[in-house]
Amino acid sequence: MTTVVPTSEEDPVLSVVRFTAEMSWAEAGPEVAEPQVTSLCLEAQEFMIAGRWLDLASLMITSADLVFSKASEKDLECIFTIICNLVKKPESLDELLEMAKLLSTKIAQQPNDKPALRLKILFNLYNLLENPYSRFYVYMKALKLAMDGKVIEHIIPSFKKIDSFLKEWDLGVQDQRELFLAISTILKEYKSSPKETFKFLTKYLATFSGEEAHTMEEAKEEAFHTIIEFVKATDIFQHDLLDMPAVTQLEKDTKYALAYQLLKIFLTQRLDAYMDFHTANSALLKSYGLVHEDCIAKMRLMSMMDLASDESGQIPYRLIKDTLQIEDDEVEPWVVKAITAKLIDCKIDQMNQVIRVSRYTERVFGLRQWQALREKLATWRGSIANVITTIQANKVTEEGTQAMQGLVIR
Repeated sequence: MTTVVPTSEEDPVLSVVRFTAEMSWAEAGPEVAEPQVTSLCLEAQEFMIAGRWLDLASLMITSADLVFSKASEKDLECIFTIICNLVKKPESLDELLEMAKLLSTKIAQQPNDKPALRLKILFNLYNLLENPYSRFYVYMKALKLAMDGKVIEHIIPSFKKIDSFLKEWDLGVQDQRELFLAISTILKEYKSSPKETFKFLTKYLATFSGEEAHTMEEAKEEAFHTIIEFVKATDIFQHDLLDMPAVTQLEKDTKYALAYQLLKIFLTQRLDAYMDFHTANSALLKSYGLVHEDCIAKMRLMSMMDLASDESGQIPYRLIKDTLQIEDDEVEPWVVKAITAKLIDCKIDQMNQVIRVSRYTERVFGLRQWQALREKLATWRGSIANVITTIQANKVTEEGTQAMQGLVIR
């Protein structure tokens, strides 16, 4: 037996059920359509009365593809606003997640049909959800829809908020991997800046630890792409890639060992090592999509960083010329390029043909650099403590002298 809830105006949910049912059965004729529409409305009422919200959502979303093809964009937004609002009904987190999965999957099912509108509807659904993991699930669907529907430009701005999203979602390692890999894939497709692509590739690689040798196999290709992105990037000169297990596994890999060797040259060696590598592997570098002249320019700057790390703090012009393989009149312009890139701070002493380095950037900042920094901080702390002790001792002495002088005066 069906119970009908009397209302002065039809419930918005029932209005949507009626509208979509009439659209679905429009071509069948009134004799067939009217009973079907009535049956669906009664079924929807039963679900509402029983609090079967997941079943109601499933009923309402069944003809989504047909509705997308026939309804106007304005009607579609109204329809899906009402459908998506159902996620506020369930009290069970499991039911809520299932509803979020159901709705987002159906909305994203035909990515080539009104993809921008579908993406907008997914974001509306995201904002209606309060459960963090449900939000993450819908966001992943939005990433796939943006990629498949070629509306990447609509999702790119959200990448700036990923760090705050991660705090909210509290994801496990596997979910983090899927997220970072999806974003880096989108950025590569969008031909975004190498720096942005590199950022998310390294986030992905950082989720692999040394204990996961059996799972790191899946990271090999992305580790290779990360190396290439690093070499290509004209504004990245420092990284700890060599400390990442997902990257170090390439050292002995038959397919990617040379790429790892190239990375090691860029992070630990000078221009001459790169030139030797290029001589032996020029065709391979071209297959990587690398431009030899660009690699030389980057290696010259990397070599300048290496020269600046010399303990003396002074670099003769002659050494710069030989290391960077340039002419005499090119030395100062390359020093200026290194300063402009904020790789070194120095003064150019033209009279003595040297540069005096006051600060330089480490090419690799790994465990050894952290230990060195710790030692320096400990030394500075000790020096400051000695200064404070000396000042306090002098103060006590001075106060004692003043007191003695006071006694003498009296």
